[in-house]
Amino acid sequence: MSLARKVAFNSLIQISGRFIAIFLGILLFGIMGRYLGPTRFGNYTTIVSFLQFFAILSEMGLTLSTLQMISKPQADEEKIINNVLTLKTILNIFFLTIAVISVFFFPYPKIVKIGTFIFAFSFLFVNINPILSVLFQKKLQITKVTLVDLINKSLLLIFVIIIIDLKLGLLSIIAGGVITAFLSSSFLLHATSKFIKLKLEFDFPFWKKIIQKSWPIALSIAFNLIYLKTDTIILSLFYDQKTVGLYGVAFQFFEILLFVPTMLMGLILPIMTYTWTEKNLKKFKKIFKTTFDIIISMAIPLTVGAYFLAEKIIILIVGKDFIASAPILKIIVLASSIVFIGTFYGHIIVAINKQKQMVWGYAVTAIIGLLIYLTLIPKFSYYGAAWGTVITETIIASICFYFITKNTKIWPDFSIIFKVIIASLMMGCFLYYFKEKSIYFLLPSAGIIYLITLYLIGGVKKELIQEILKNE
Repeated sequence: MSLARKVAFNSLIQISGRFIAIFLGILLFGIMGRYLGPTRFGNYTTIVSFLQFFAILSEMGLTLSTLQMISKPQADEEKIINNVLTLKTILNIFFLTIAVISVFFFPYPKIVKIGTFIFAFSFLFVNINPILSVLFQKKLQITKVTLVDLINKSLLLIFVIIIIDLKLGLLSIIAGGVITAFLSSSFLLHATSKFIKLKLEFDFPFWKKIIQKSWPIALSIAFNLIYLKTDTIILSLFYDQKTVGLYGVAFQFFEILLFVPTMLMGLILPIMTYTWTEKNLKKFKKIFKTTFDIIISMAIPLTVGAYFLAEKIIILIVGKDFIASAPILKIIVLASSIVFIGTFYGHIIVAINKQKQMVWGYAVTAIIGLLIYLTLIPKFSYYGAAWGTVITETIIASICFYFITKNTKIWPDFSIIFKVIIASLMMGCFLYYFKEKSIYFLLPSAGIIYLITLYLIGGVKKELIQEILKNE
């Protein structure tokens, strides 16, 4: 198989695998929500959010730095992977130990504290997978990583169904997550051992080199954490677990929707990086404008659709017990739409290699975001958390927009926004007049009406999408 075909095949497998993983994730999310109910789902949300905060800190930008180092010609793959894996494991143990100890000083229910201790082992295993995945990415064998992810989610789904059938409770679900995480990491470690000899390596000068390369990314991640994850933690400190559960359900949709712009920009980023490096500004500008059109064409109708369909979506996925999450979902989807734009400009920053210069933007957003959450959440509960997310995402998207416009002198074609708004309003009128109909009728019909309207008024065309991805 030629190199071009290998790249295309791996991209297709990765995209298909991610969509299947998203479907399995939604199915798992729905089953757990219906079984646990608002209060116990709040326990689960608190556990995950608390551990994610510390687990993401342990990332320290190591995955991207590893990818950069291992991609160089004649790179010593074994030395790089073993040293980064050793450093990553130590960081995992350090930060997760802090999480497990500190959770006992928080005013959480006993089940949250025990669950945090158990689930920490899951993060310990899963957090090494991205480092291992880098090697498969270089060797164009990402299929194995995708397969591991799908097996992990499928096994967890089976575990959860069995646990629910036996009525074993939340802690058993968490234990199932630990088992599947261990199995997925074991499989990847075994597959990696076929390429290199895995062992612990303590090359401290090399560690220093890695840290010097990754610190700007690590700092940006830390600032991102403050305005992305502290909302749930702060909410859990001021309100009961039922409130956290209602917010957690809405926020799950936020995280699911983030997959779309991230996947799109993951495909576009290498092309934009190449064209910028080669100083092919004409093509860079063309790809920039067309990608922005696509992002806007997805972001705005999401907000309009969620406004009319939030209640039906909540009932469909997690049931009527979470109907109070519907108003929160409307706000959260607005935040998601803004994140679409922020993700676009965030990836452009990487494409033009200006990550270090943008650390200040993430720092400013983190400080303002934390102040907003501490002001709004105690007074307005989950509405404060949701609107705080909208405000902070607007701030970082605006900063990224300013930064990119200043450095590239490229402005998007704002005419697409008006066209998308018109098409979205037509879709919204349809949803309003037929709001009593089933969601199975409304969702596809609304999508068709939006696309037809956008096409008729000269919105994003199929030919433009094909032009982005073709080689010139």
